[in-house]
Amino acid sequence: MTVWDDLVGQEKVSELLDAAARDADALVTAAAADAPPPEASKMTHAWLFTGPPGAGRNQAARAFAAALQCVSPDRALGGTPGCGFCDGCHTALVGTHADVSTVAAVGAEILVRDMRDTVRKSFTAPANGRWQVILVEDAERLNEKSANAVLKAVEEPAPRTVWLLCAPSIEDVLPTIRSRCRHLTLRTPPVDAVADMLVRREGIEPDVAAAVARATQGHVDRARRLATDPAARERRASVLKLPLRLDEVGHCLKAAQQLVDAAAEDAKQLAEEMDGKETEELKAALGAAQGGRLPRGTAGVMKDLEDMQKRRRTRTQRDSLDVALGDLTGFYRDVLALQFGSRVAMANTDAEEAVERVAQASSPESTLRRIEAVAACREALDRNVAPLLAVEAMTMALRAG
Repeated sequence: MTVWDDLVGQEKVSELLDAAARDADALVTAAAADAPPPEASKMTHAWLFTGPPGAGRNQAARAFAAALQCVSPDRALGGTPGCGFCDGCHTALVGTHADVSTVAAVGAEILVRDMRDTVRKSFTAPANGRWQVILVEDAERLNEKSANAVLKAVEEPAPRTVWLLCAPSIEDVLPTIRSRCRHLTLRTPPVDAVADMLVRREGIEPDVAAAVARATQGHVDRARRLATDPAARERRASVLKLPLRLDEVGHCLKAAQQLVDAAAEDAKQLAEEMDGKETEELKAALGAAQGGRLPRGTAGVMKDLEDMQKRRRTRTQRDSLDVALGDLTGFYRDVLALQFGSRVAMANTDAEEAVERVAQASSPESTLRRIEAVAACREALDRNVAPLLAVEAMTMALRAG
């Protein structure tokens, strides 16, 4: 097994990154031996990973980071960097490597204060790794100030620093930044490849793996969560029943409230898993005494962590709500396909009866309007419209058809 094994359906990207990791290893080896660098190297100092949601942009970038930090003895003997087992690979993959810094949006934007220390670190030599790697998971969320900070660092990088930027599309990144990056485009993984991964890596039953892979249309992370989390499956089943409950205005408002509440509960569950661990780790790093009492002068650090966690909870709730809206869009796409006489492309086979009922009771024109209503809700949430207000407007539009 190597670090590339989790890149589902991305064989071409894996080959390109593997070749670059080999050349990166040769560059470091030549520098250590005070030898001339190899010619025609495929390694460069900045990379931009793009692709649709679920394609695995962040996974590809993190796998590349691990390959760059690989210290396997086999690598030194001519093996491929990225063994997946050595200390360099393992710590890079789990996010604890000292020379792999990860920046992710905890709110609507990545603020310049969130980037300042990372940009400063990018100009330093690796502490104990082979490269200083900066991974920006949400490059499309860089605001003007934070993007300019990144631009300055990418324009004049340190010799052993690599920037890995991830965004949905190349247009989501400033032209001045993307022009300095090597661009890799990931595709939506085939449904069969996602199902196969779930069987091999997660031990999921083949029938279940096939169903969730088809339901998520190749979105690797969502398929994995549906396959392994019963609560996630229950929430999705509830969303797919929503179109049958919109016969009255009161039912529309109730359905909207339930959808928002379910997203909030999902966000709370995820936050509890992450926040407690982060808080305890920071207290330990600050030298908290027995009983949790912190040293003098550290209250501000804890307050910063609490503020970050609060912003992340807000974003997580909106992301959870967006997942539900994506499921709803998929439901109406199945309705539309059925109205045009096709069952081949149906994703939500577990909700086939509901799809048929809605298809028989409406026209293709009304289905298109409903898909547009869901899209309008997602756009409203992107503009920071209050979630309940946006979802209520959507459910009323779905009722009207």
